[in-house]
Amino acid sequence: MDATRSGTPTVQYHNISDQPIAAIVTSPLPTFQRQQRHCFGDSSPGEFPLAANPSIVLHVLTACNLEPQDLAKLEATCSFFRQPAHFAPDFELSISELAALDMCLKRAIFRPMTLEEREVLKQRCGGSWKLVLRFLLAGEACCRREKSQAIAGPGHSIAVTVKGAVYSFGSNSSGQLGHGTTDEEWRPRQIRSLEGIRIIQAAAGAGRTMLISDAGQVYAFGKDSFGEAEYGVQGTKLVTTPQLVESLKNIFVVQAAIGNFFTAVLSREGRVYTFSWGNDAKLGHQTEANDLEPHPLLGALENIPVVQIAAGYCYLLALACQPNGMSVYSVGCGLGGKLGHGTRTDEKHPRLIEQFRILNLQPMVVAAGAWHAAVVGRDGRVCTWGWGRYGCLGHGNEECESVPKVVEALINVKAVHVATGDYTTFVVSDDGDVYSFGCGESSSLGHNNGPDGQGNRHANILSPELVTSLKQIKERMVQISLTNSIYWNAHTFALTETGKLYAFGAGDKGQLGVELVANQTERGNPERVDIDLS
Repeated sequence: MDATRSGTPTVQYHNISDQPIAAIVTSPLPTFQRQQRHCFGDSSPGEFPLAANPSIVLHVLTACNLEPQDLAKLEATCSFFRQPAHFAPDFELSISELAALDMCLKRAIFRPMTLEEREVLKQRCGGSWKLVLRFLLAGEACCRREKSQAIAGPGHSIAVTVKGAVYSFGSNSSGQLGHGTTDEEWRPRQIRSLEGIRIIQAAAGAGRTMLISDAGQVYAFGKDSFGEAEYGVQGTKLVTTPQLVESLKNIFVVQAAIGNFFTAVLSREGRVYTFSWGNDAKLGHQTEANDLEPHPLLGALENIPVVQIAAGYCYLLALACQPNGMSVYSVGCGLGGKLGHGTRTDEKHPRLIEQFRILNLQPMVVAAGAWHAAVVGRDGRVCTWGWGRYGCLGHGNEECESVPKVVEALINVKAVHVATGDYTTFVVSDDGDVYSFGCGESSSLGHNNGPDGQGNRHANILSPELVTSLKQIKERMVQISLTNSIYWNAHTFALTETGKLYAFGAGDKGQLGVELVANQTERGNPERVDIDLS
């Protein structure tokens, strides 16, 4: 998205189209005699002269929710859209820039910002409201921000309704369900202490939960630690009800990601902060394992806005939004090639994954499994890399890949969402179909060939296969979440467009949200969870 200068010397605008302007105009534009030209004076009855009705044009652009790329194309093809519109709040802004600003103001995380904060964000994104809008839209698309969501954590589960109510169920040995007890719950139960607070995003780790409100505040409960999840520091006490994280009160947070050795949060402005795992500068800073203070992620991302973070067992991925396109950075442990740089060495500071430029792929969604990673591109292609055990990369083998590689078996599928766990991968297509591959342990892949769901449900899948058990539900799937822990048996959630939630896989701690009978410890076929997330 190179900055381009219009015919008016004092006005700059951004061309953020996905293709050259010559390719956008597929047919010759109609010609008009000067006295009938719509963009300039002398209107006749029945005509709509743009210059005489700029407020109506602005209303139409805003009401239609045009993409930032479309606004840029308007600027590139007609001088009316790139000249100063002489409207408040900034009389120098063009009609397309004002439309972008108006659409930014519709976003819950943007509205509360002061004028100074908005201007800082604008400059951080590249100096254009169209680029700010693209940054906000990208975050909404990959994180389901302000939408319903379900999180399949290690042994426990979190579900968030579209109105921001939170339900929890499953293992509760550390109080990670937030109900004030340490009793297990198989039936979804609303966290009543959060009534009146709208939650927009959730994260679940081993023995702990983090929730983020629409006001940017973070609530945590379970283990009193942001450090090692399993056998390391567990904190000095258990927190059984949601408590505000005091050290984050001055940071407007929009996303959290929990790894095994660290926790990361993403601010409204696209800055990444991390807790713990710094005793040997694994994330570029020196801290203790039980450190409760956030530290900014230094290096390449200090001045680049990030729209999504994803935490694996011992590494972090960041999806960044720059004027020239989307990109992915990685930091942490490089074993198995999961950082995507063609090596297996660690990175103490974020490093750009160059392979996406070589593949001509614009990343739109990132997912960090315990030992492997995946990306969905704007064109619907899926890339995977890292440890290939059990076929979790989908390339038909169990080999490692140290740089992102396109999953050729999905080349005819336009993907929109990807989820990764412990050697397991799920892909959701634009028509709502779901494909899975990798480790079949705990029946978490959803492939059951027998009439009673007892078929080949534990088999490993080396290449993507359609999850027919979800296809039979005859609802469009929009989100998949699966357990991302090496210490817990996996379970999987599938969320439909209408807010229905289905669960399958391990359920020995009640984490499926459905009652198991007799000696059952898992469910092979998707079963409806009695909760409405719409």
